[in-house]
Amino acid sequence: MTTKPAFPDPVADTPSLDERSAARLDALYERLTSLRKVSIGYPCNHRFDFAPLYRFMEFAVNNLGDPFTGSNFRMNTHDFEREVIMTFARLTGIGSEDCWGYVTNGGTEGNMYGLYLAREIYPDGIVYFSEDTHYSVSKILRLQHTRNIMIRSGHTGEMDYRDLEESIRIHRDVPPIVFANAGTTMTGAIDRLDRIREVLERQCTPNAYIHVDAAFSGMILPFVDDPPPWHFGDGADSISISGHKMIGSPLPCGVAMVRKTHMERISRSVEYVGALDTTISGSRNAITPLMLWYALRLHGDDGFRDLVGESFQKAAYAEKALNEIGVKAWRNPYSVTVVFPRPPKAIMDKWVLAGSGDIAHLIALPGVSWDTLEEFIDDMQRETEETA
Repeated sequence: MTTKPAFPDPVADTPSLDERSAARLDALYERLTSLRKVSIGYPCNHRFDFAPLYRFMEFAVNNLGDPFTGSNFRMNTHDFEREVIMTFARLTGIGSEDCWGYVTNGGTEGNMYGLYLAREIYPDGIVYFSEDTHYSVSKILRLQHTRNIMIRSGHTGEMDYRDLEESIRIHRDVPPIVFANAGTTMTGAIDRLDRIREVLERQCTPNAYIHVDAAFSGMILPFVDDPPPWHFGDGADSISISGHKMIGSPLPCGVAMVRKTHMERISRSVEYVGALDTTISGSRNAITPLMLWYALRLHGDDGFRDLVGESFQKAAYAEKALNEIGVKAWRNPYSVTVVFPRPPKAIMDKWVLAGSGDIAHLIALPGVSWDTLEEFIDDMQRETEETA
């Protein structure tokens, strides 16, 4: 009879950190706590509390494979992920039977997925993207070796549709893949899908694909009155939305939403995991779908409409207050991003502002308090008076 070897008690013998390492963690917590208040230049909503989900961190969960077909590994949250995708289908103007998607590790993966599908459908296509498009897109295009043309942007960050049309006209024998923005990184500009489709129709290009990067505004536009054309109902073929911005997930994540017929073109079966290979990542985070599901269920449409409304109130206040002290601030329609001339480095650093060239911005999310906005404006006023 085989003798079972003796093992130490896993609870009694749990190791603990040395004092120096523990102190480093405490210091990190204090630093992040202080930075949270003043980080107004990046779209992170700190208002949400995901503590009820912390208990799931004790499990080694993995959302391997297609969330709609499952896999041999059943320690997953696929059922919650499917509900998240169906909620986003409703918010992005597509029926549940026509939509497919999955929870990604962020907006870049969602953009990569949309461009991957587009290239598989039109291998010789040309990707058209504006100069205000997120930096990740140039990287994706290099990775995929996809032909591409950068389109000019107007002063607000919106795509120059005349330049788009001229570029497509010159290459009208090649299927166009248009990368549109629903909320550019620096100015929150929206590339209107009706204008893009008009260009495609005038140039007689029925074989075309439109991907929309709605990383930030994808959770704003569904909750405003009369939004500009931006989603599936307006002609999008795929959409990427972030989950760590307006929704406030503490872990970076997002959703890739596509028309189901497009996904079916790349689906492959993998026997040893018992799953369809339809995603970019194989192993996928199973906690972030829970976080998205929790936030969507906890607040519902009415709750997010209130949060979006609050953000617009704060953005309008900041824009007006900055102009009143002589700072030329402005916003795009449907945007909570307030743009202004780039201030000195001390203010950029203190308020964790994002800058590009001669402009900077603040993003008025619910986690940014009124007191924080007032303190920032006071700092800007002092700087304006000192340099006058």
